[in-house]
Amino acid sequence: MADMTDEEYDALDELLTRTTPKLGPNGTGFFSSKGFQMISVDEPTARYLNAKAIATRQTPSELVTAMVRKELALSA
Repeated sequence: MADMTDEEYDALDELLTRTTPKLGPNGTGFFSSKGFQMISVDEPTARYLNAKAIATRQTPSELVTAMVRKELALSA
């Protein structure tokens, strides 16, 4: 990205100050959309999920969903 002038920086700063995203289920940003939650996993788990996702042509979220549903079905 090219260097910004002072005027461009001030305009961007003003825009970001006035349009701060609201977090939570009623927010407007990507990470605040309803139903979206971010989780953290350790490195081996992340590698496994990514490898399995590539092999099965699914997203890691789809894999986790299938694993959880399978576990819930077994415990019911």
